[in-house]
Amino acid sequence: MLTLANPAGLWALLGIPAVLAIHFLQRQAVILPISTLFLLEKTQRESASGRRFDRLMNSVPLWMQLLGVLLLTWLLAEPRYQKPRSTQRVAIVLDSSASMAVGKDKLKEKLVATLPELQGPAAALEMTVLESTPGKPRLYAGSSPEEFALVLDGWQPRAGLTDPSYALRLARSLVSREGIVVYVTDTPMETPPFDARILSLGKKIENVGFTGLSIGEKEGAKVWQAVVRNYGSQRTSRSWQMELPDGSKTEPHSFEMEPGGMMTLQSSFPANAERVRLILSPDEFTLDDSLPMVVPKPKALALFAATGEAYDALSKKLQRSLDATSVVNDTASADLTILSYDPLDPVTAAGNAIVFVRDDTQGGAYLKGGIVAEKHPLIDGLNWQSLLVRETIQIEFRESDTPLLTQGKRKLIFLREIPATETTPASRQLCFNFDLRLSNAATQPAFIVMLHRFAEELRAAKVAPASDNLETGQAVLIAAKTGSDAKGIEIQKLDLAGKVVSAETKDKTARINVSAPLDAGFLRVQQGEMELMDAAVHFADTREADFTACAAANTIDKGSSAAIERHTDEDQWWRAWFLLLLAALLISWHFTREREARKAQSSPAPPQANPA
Repeated sequence: MLTLANPAGLWALLGIPAVLAIHFLQRQAVILPISTLFLLEKTQRESASGRRFDRLMNSVPLWMQLLGVLLLTWLLAEPRYQKPRSTQRVAIVLDSSASMAVGKDKLKEKLVATLPELQGPAAALEMTVLESTPGKPRLYAGSSPEEFALVLDGWQPRAGLTDPSYALRLARSLVSREGIVVYVTDTPMETPPFDARILSLGKKIENVGFTGLSIGEKEGAKVWQAVVRNYGSQRTSRSWQMELPDGSKTEPHSFEMEPGGMMTLQSSFPANAERVRLILSPDEFTLDDSLPMVVPKPKALALFAATGEAYDALSKKLQRSLDATSVVNDTASADLTILSYDPLDPVTAAGNAIVFVRDDTQGGAYLKGGIVAEKHPLIDGLNWQSLLVRETIQIEFRESDTPLLTQGKRKLIFLREIPATETTPASRQLCFNFDLRLSNAATQPAFIVMLHRFAEELRAAKVAPASDNLETGQAVLIAAKTGSDAKGIEIQKLDLAGKVVSAETKDKTARINVSAPLDAGFLRVQQGEMELMDAAVHFADTREADFTACAAANTIDKGSSAAIERHTDEDQWWRAWFLLLLAALLISWHFTREREARKAQSSPAPPQANPA
């Protein structure tokens, strides 16, 4: 296989028409007036009317000059010959963000058409295809363009905004320094890391889509509110309608939006429907044109308060601030017990509890020393520096307890983990090792936030049915039953009518991490006959729905000269071609000189003046 390292050298071929033009043009004859015609020797007629095109004279200089032009072009083009068994390694990193779904078919055609350019002069091409999302497996490794095209057909870009640096670093390590790394995206980078090349077919499009959803209750009816945003730069008109489980749709409702504007759509949730779907009139980016919905129902949390009058107001305030809670009359049926602890009359909770110290004395002086918060999910990001606590009696701190907040030597707040026994399950107790009435803790925002975090952790760990509206790809931790009689867990994708479209079975475990589907739809997680989760999944990534930064770019040909040198050998005969060029020039010069000499000898002598 022949490759030209300097294709611009082919411009030297323009010398061929130049040489031919020179040989076509003949020199104008010199007119010498004389008095005697018989003194004029018979000469060959060269030109009668000045410079013009005449017949081409076959001569040695003509052919030597044409040969010289061809040899010079060959040398300037720098021909190189393919090395045997040379391989070009290419790693292609696909931007897996959802915006890449627009123009996916055109991108596939462009990538397949670019493979010969990526292979260049090498004898073989080895491809590795990765996604930009960290942790994703390789999509393809091989050298077949047909298999590569099939992989692109099955590729579904649905992720959010990701940093491609990790994937590009991995791609560079796979192909080494001499390989090619291509980052395929719709938003070009000015200076991609790891010497990556850019291929982008992105373009700005006018997009309108759903960005958020909330469902509340008004006058005893469930009411949904959906936020719609116009990401484009032009005023636009759209319509929406609701699709019901039986397949019927409501009448379309039209609306208009200004560039960059937002609008809230609102209506009641059908009383006899478990699932509905809102549909916008379609545009080029269709992922945010559909909004599936279910009525959210968090797990119910049963509360029992055993604080007496001392903390009665606090217990009621906490109950009102927590969603989906009910009050029970005994600890055995409670998911969370709020307990006041008096060391002089110790009463401990058997299950999950929030425990406060009860000291009926006036307490001592305020505690001194710096307040130190440990690193723990219950307390991260909370500010306790303005907390004031008086000296009171304490709860015994065990070595197995986890301190959360410390002042001096006193553990102000700690977490107690009680392991499971044959008769009781494992439980957690959040202990406040001071009397709240003798402190300003109740006025601290960190205090109520910590209580809510603890209660929501208990809710998440409870095995009970729940319904929620999720975003595509969102990870959800679901609690499930364990034990010898527990059944496996099945994750089902549903249609609008509730029929199972596909299902995936997982082994039983205390908690299962479920990722919502990448496409909008409905999801159900079931363990045996018990439904653990019923959810609607919608797309709501506003960064991926905004196409204002998208543009086209192509730097595939960057560094092609280095690849040519790596996979080809230079022409070993270039010295001979150079000497042949010199020989052609010398021969042309020699014959041209002889012809000029003959012309000079055959020219008539200038006439002599007649004597008077």
